[in-house]
Amino acid sequence: MLSVEPVIPGIAAIASEFVDVRQRIHAHPELAYEETQTSELVASLLAKWGYEVHRGLGKTGVVGVLTQGTGGKRIGLRADMDALPIEETTGLPYASKHARTMHACGHDGHTAMLLCAARYLAESRQFSGTLIVIFQPAEEGEAGARAMIEDGLFEKFPCDAVFGLHNMPGFPAGDMYFTPGPGMASSDRVNITVRGVGGHGAMPHAARDPMSAVASIMLGLNSIVAREVDAQKPAVVTVGSVQAGEACNVIPETALMKLSVRALDAGVRTLLQERITALANAQALAYGCTAEIDYELGYPVLVNLAEPTAFATDVAVKMLGAQRVDPAARPLMGSEDFAFMLEACPGTYAWIGNGVGSKGGCMVHNPGYDFNDDILAIGASYWVRLAEAWLAD
Repeated sequence: MLSVEPVIPGIAAIASEFVDVRQRIHAHPELAYEETQTSELVASLLAKWGYEVHRGLGKTGVVGVLTQGTGGKRIGLRADMDALPIEETTGLPYASKHARTMHACGHDGHTAMLLCAARYLAESRQFSGTLIVIFQPAEEGEAGARAMIEDGLFEKFPCDAVFGLHNMPGFPAGDMYFTPGPGMASSDRVNITVRGVGGHGAMPHAARDPMSAVASIMLGLNSIVAREVDAQKPAVVTVGSVQAGEACNVIPETALMKLSVRALDAGVRTLLQERITALANAQALAYGCTAEIDYELGYPVLVNLAEPTAFATDVAVKMLGAQRVDPAARPLMGSEDFAFMLEACPGTYAWIGNGVGSKGGCMVHNPGYDFNDDILAIGASYWVRLAEAWLAD
């Protein structure tokens, strides 16, 4: 298929305004559930364009509703708004003005892309049905999607399908990627406190060393993934922190292990919880210690439903040309709370390339990252074409 013009002319005409909006949001980042300025900006713009605006879902979330014509279909488009607790080092003119807070994942760009599309759709009205734009807080580890759902998101604003979009550094700017089925991993946090009996380093026989149990648990964790999980079903168990003692000649009373656990299959996720719990208890006991396990279930596996994924992929192919769209991209072991929305409503989550090398290639969650403004009009055009196709009369 020959490449087509990816940007709608009407989007091209207003894109620079939303680059300014994006950079304004970037300069004033807000952490999870603190997105008051950002949500105020979003709500005021949506109201100005004629949307029915609803605030307060998930504390700082904003939902805009626009109905046109007599069509009965409903589509949800979602963007996230929160920043990360990172000190920015870009040196850009619009760099963060707040210490240890920056948009290091591109949520400023996601918000601006959806706002740009929302304005165009409000002015063009080339659809028949109900458009629901969802601006979500607290994606970065604080489950803002779940908070909005618990506040009645899909009961108050039912959707036939809901769609999400995220930038991806290291991929060609504006190219798009779709993954039918599991697209991103679950993410759970585990704290294991091993309790023994402290003592003098010169007399270990009079103590019960929790560090010996910790070492055995760490080795055993590797065997769970290697020998108990189906080799064709990815799983990751990472021990990111071990905290114990301060002096070289003191056997500590306790040792704390902090784990990150990820899987692309719900059954594997359950297996990991069962086996990590059993292994930690057994290995601690073997060394005369006990284990206290705090297993925090975080984001579930993000599962893209086949039909909406195929629909969105077709929209992207018609927009960009087949050579710029991957319809079967590999899943990622990162996690995303849009998974909660996909548990509650059919839909799909897509990726748009942020660029390679010095232009958009710096990875997210890095103090040198910046959203590539060159893809803003492409992402906004995708949102428009997706909404118009879903809500076709």
